[in-house]
Amino acid sequence: MADSGNSFGSFGKSKSRPFFFGRSMTVREAPIEAPQLDRSGSMRKFYNSFESVISTGNSIKGKVKKLCSLFEKADDSQSQSQPQSRSQSPTKLKASKLGTTDLRVSSLSVNHWIGLPGAEDRIVVYFTSLRGIRRTYEDCYAVRMIFRAFRVWVDERDISMDSAYRKELQCVLGEKNVSLPQVFIRGKYMGGADVVKQLYETGELAKILEGFPVRAPGHVCESCGDVRFIPCMDCSGSRKVFDEDEGLLKRCLECNENGLIRCPDCCS
Repeated sequence: MADSGNSFGSFGKSKSRPFFFGRSMTVREAPIEAPQLDRSGSMRKFYNSFESVISTGNSIKGKVKKLCSLFEKADDSQSQSQPQSRSQSPTKLKASKLGTTDLRVSSLSVNHWIGLPGAEDRIVVYFTSLRGIRRTYEDCYAVRMIFRAFRVWVDERDISMDSAYRKELQCVLGEKNVSLPQVFIRGKYMGGADVVKQLYETGELAKILEGFPVRAPGHVCESCGDVRFIPCMDCSGSRKVFDEDEGLLKRCLECNENGLIRCPDCCS
């Protein structure tokens, strides 16, 4: 028993926790008490951090209010120092809105002094059918479609088919570099694509075209297909004719540089 007591004593020394024997001679450890946590310090830190956030938010709001007040003061000073500029701004806006139309109307009144001889009873459009410059081709096409919408006959003069029309237009306008298209109505110069589009959108073009004969819907010239040119009847487009008296080939004087003549049916 002494040995057993010594063994139990050594076992008790090896364990730091107390123990006791139950009725069943089993070793049971004593219940361990849970340690108590002091949370007061952590809560104080939380409340202190929350109060710091609120204080910083209030300081930011104060700075924003100060900035807003500064800008409001600057706006008030500008409004007081420039009352006349604000009162004059509506007139400037009106002038800017009406500037384009006024310029176009004034250009029309001035352009009416430019006349095209022999075109007092028709509409003449100088254009090009070549697609070398996309913007020019689109403007020419748009102007031609506008006049075709009114179904009036138009004397279309394609300068790419006959260079004489280019020289004619340069002489009439007095300029070497001429933009296309150019429109003449009753012998009076109207302008280019921008002017025609503006007149069409405002309804003034319909008033100007009153009195012109109207063609049937879908009418197309049977001789040229509305191309306004046909091959020369004398040289068949070769630009050469045979002189029987001299026995030589000569340049045909009836056609242009492309061997074409104006359609006798639709361009008479």
